[in-house]
Amino acid sequence: MKKDTRLVLALDETDGKKALAIADAVSDRVDAVKINWPLVLSSGPEMIDRLAEHNDVICDFKVADIPNTVRLIVENCVSRGASAIIVHAFTGDDSLAAAVAAAGTDAEIFAVTEMSHPGGQLFTAKHAVEMAEMGVRCGASGFIAPATRPEGIAAIRAVVGERTILSPGVGVQGGSAAAAISAGADYVIVGRSIYNSGDPRSVAKGICEEIERCADL
Repeated sequence: MKKDTRLVLALDETDGKKALAIADAVSDRVDAVKINWPLVLSSGPEMIDRLAEHNDVICDFKVADIPNTVRLIVENCVSRGASAIIVHAFTGDDSLAAAVAAAGTDAEIFAVTEMSHPGGQLFTAKHAVEMAEMGVRCGASGFIAPATRPEGIAAIRAVVGERTILSPGVGVQGGSAAAAISAGADYVIVGRSIYNSGDPRSVAKGICEEIERCADL
């Protein structure tokens, strides 16, 4: 995945035509487009193929299942051109290792260490470092650590070394792109602030400028 602007668009728009238009409008402002179940369920898995023609696509399916099911999901994402798949780490090392094996050299696996919403503090936050340590052992390419709690990003960075950290929760959830990058994130993930705006390209440009001011690009 390229690292030009360090901005990833979370495209949870459910109108397929609008989603493609937004992705096209910001394609040179983002390093990847992250899609979740809302867009896939409303527009079909073919949306992965279509977006992958122009951007790296991260399938944020937060895969959390037994190893065989994890393998099947990852293989299908890869077959449609996904560059990365996000999986939960709490399912354990066998499921996480199955994801890494299924992705092979064709895609990256990013493991969730902590959720960005307030409820994430109930369970995932308490074990974030342990899950990051397990992810390193299993060969995960990168990790998800929330911008809503920058101190958590720093803790994960201390464990994962040079592996990639993507940080969601910027914008509507209250996280700061600058704070996330300064804490050690490689990329920030922004969704509603961009795709719900009247001018997605302009908003994306502003976030890129914020990142650039605090990062060595």
